[in-house]
Amino acid sequence: MTIKPLFDRVLIQTEEAEETTKSGIVLAAKSQEKPQIARVIAVGPGGEVDGKEVKMYLKEGDRVICAKYSGTEVKVDGEEYTIVRQSDVLAVVE
Repeated sequence: MTIKPLFDRVLIQTEEAEETTKSGIVLAAKSQEKPQIARVIAVGPGGEVDGKEVKMYLKEGDRVICAKYSGTEVKVDGEEYTIVRQSDVLAVVE
């Protein structure tokens, strides 16, 4: 199954959370924060949204930082993805 975002939406997949801290402490799954760094899987075409022209700056394969509780989580073929608006992406990680 293929997911194709519409308008100014971006399909991202969060990277796995670190299981140990820098000092070597192993974290339980419940105490781990939701990772904010994700990889862009698909990008919508942009276009006119709410009467304004939206240009898409992101592309597939970009690593991005997203707002913590933004987007809609979906599960397809056992994989978890999040669909967010391009404006919910805070930065591109290079």
